Amino acid sequence: EYSFTPPEEEVLPAQKEETALPQEEAVPQRESIPEEYRGTVTEVTYTAQAGDGYIPLAAGYLKNSTALSDEQVREVLAESPALRLESTDSPQVLIVHTHATEAFAPYAGDFCDLREDWRSQDNGENVVLLGEIMAQELEKAGIGVIHDETQHDYPSYNGSYERSAETIRGYLKEYPGIRVVIDLHRDAIENPAGNLIRPVAQVDGKKAAQVMIIAGCDDGTMDLPGWRENLRWAAALQSRIETDFPGLTRPVFFCHRKYNMDLTGGSLLIEFGSHGNTLAQAALSARCVGQSMAAALQELSKEG
Repeated sequence: EYSFTPPEEEVLPAQKEETALPQEEAVPQRESIPEEYRGTVTEVTYTAQAGDGYIPLAAGYLKNSTALSDEQVREVLAESPALRLESTDSPQVLIVHTHATEAFAPYAGDFCDLREDWRSQDNGENVVLLGEIMAQELEKAGIGVIHDETQHDYPSYNGSYERSAETIRGYLKEYPGIRVVIDLHRDAIENPAGNLIRPVAQVDGKKAAQVMIIAGCDDGTMDLPGWRENLRWAAALQSRIETDFPGLTRPVFFCHRKYNMDLTGGSLLIEFGSHGNTLAQAALSARCVGQSMAAALQELSKEG
């Protein structure tokens, strides 16, 4: 049975050696993979589609997948986020990983080995590395961060969200000044033919994994009273990322899902790329998102 154990020492930002971004691995010969196990990887850059449901933000877009009308969503977004950071060294951002073992493609070719399971318990190869890169960018901006590396999906995938909820509640009790909770994931996208999709954007001439922010909406049954604030924070973050790194984001996914966003204001789930992306592409995105998140939080705090 899982139970949250508070850290033995106070968790505060510390000056750490910056994590080097991983490099792309060499693409093997296609013939090295038995033909029956060869899959296809297709690169895609997602953006808004024409028609209802896609709402333009200050920069970037939001995809409204809820029962609310687009006009109702715009009314919520017309108000500025109430999120503000305090002038303190105490932690105000918590990064967790409900599915920490989510990993990436080993190389950036147009084919893959379907025997892969795109999972790793090595935190230098999975989404935990991305959380560390993001945390370092926030710390460099003077924002106190806790990065929890618990693998809530190992050894059992079932119950992951219940276990991560317990972790989040534990940190909120220990550090009531936490204002932002980010659950960092990797998506898995395939087309109808079963081919892997690699969502990409260009950052300084390099390929980066596109990022998708998910904000939940209460359908009347989910006990998610703070969804409006979470949505406003999602829009502010999306706009900042798209201003800094045009094309890096997929539209915000606004949907009737909970994902532990009921536990505190400022809660978002962020998907970095897909199982078609490489760790190097996702790590570059994590550095960009960390920089933009720091800027967005500083801008909101100045407004207060």
